[in-house]
Amino acid sequence: MRVKGGTVSRARRKKFIKLAKGYRGQRRINYKVAKQQVYKSYLYAYRDRKNRKRDFRKLWIARINAAARMNGLSYSKLMHGLNMAGIELNRKMLADLAVSDFDTFAKLADQAKQALEQGSVLVQERTAATTETTVKVER
Repeated sequence: MRVKGGTVSRARRKKFIKLAKGYRGQRRINYKVAKQQVYKSYLYAYRDRKNRKRDFRKLWIARINAAARMNGLSYSKLMHGLNMAGIELNRKMLADLAVSDFDTFAKLADQAKQALEQGSVLVQERTAATTETTVKVER
């Protein structure tokens, strides 16, 4: 006896058609085209979850650079000065300070300028047991 499997096949096809809701034309009507577009959409979603992180980092750097230039520094000099001063703030927090609290950002920029003028660097020494000590080195 021949088994056609109609309900299972229909359910599988309906699942793809449901996932293709919102697409235009045959991409939401035709099962074969809808299946291809849903797979492609999954690939785009995976790729763009990675790209979103890049895009936000670029946005933060642009905001920090604009605020740094308003304080007489370039982005790279500001980041180098903050590193020399031992201030460890990530780009997301710096960008937020640049937008929402410019006075605090200006104070950080002044500290970076002072560290650049002094030329001293904070060096972190790591031992085998990974305990960290901070040593100030003069150039």
